[in-house]
Amino acid sequence: MSLLSLTDLSVALRGRTVFRDISFSIGAGEFVGLIGPNGSGKTTLMRAALGLLPFGGHSSLAALPETARAKHAAWMPQSREIAWPVTVESVVMLGRLPHQTAMQSASKEDHNRVEAALAQMELTEMRHRAATRLSGGEQARVLIARALAQDTPLLLADEPIAGLDPAHQIATMETFATQATAGKSSLVSLHDLGLAVRHCTRLILLGDGHLVADGPPEEVLTPERLAQVFGISAWYQRTEQGPVYQPLQVIR
Repeated sequence: MSLLSLTDLSVALRGRTVFRDISFSIGAGEFVGLIGPNGSGKTTLMRAALGLLPFGGHSSLAALPETARAKHAAWMPQSREIAWPVTVESVVMLGRLPHQTAMQSASKEDHNRVEAALAQMELTEMRHRAATRLSGGEQARVLIARALAQDTPLLLADEPIAGLDPAHQIATMETFATQATAGKSSLVSLHDLGLAVRHCTRLILLGDGHLVADGPPEEVLTPERLAQVFGISAWYQRTEQGPVYQPLQVIR
């Protein structure tokens, strides 16, 4: 079953073509890393897929009514700002709003989902703290927990591990991978190619205004594509502890 289908998706902003004719589908149980250089359109692609900005082509997600869309896909934008001094638990509970009717109080299911999300992101002990008093990395974990609490088949996250310490970067990637084994899917933009190769089931590479490659990590990040799209070389090895991928140097 397809959770997201894009057909000939194209976006132009302020008279400039960001990308054109991008087509792919995401099925159940996939952890898809969206990679590419700065300015390649990763954020724009996800926002267009969600129907948050004008586009050409077709997005199955944007075609859904707003209520159905909120139950089908959770969205974590790149911005980490939490504006109001509410508790961590209250922020995470906002993820349950698509499942509630007007004036409905939180149900047992809502509380269970919030508890699970807090635990997944190691926030249980912080639940009563004001979210605005947390560090940037801690706030990022709160917003990931909010998206997890939404309990949708699909999660889109724009650079969710940016600003996290190494332990929480790995833990967050493992959380998305665990979601995939449970049949849910994630489309996550990333700059850390090492973590992308290690944890994602599939990579989609954007560059020069189009989709360059789509497939298993080791097939997408070939030496030729690294040189062409990123201008770098890298070292790759399968080990007993899993794949290790390390960018090495800039190719001038």
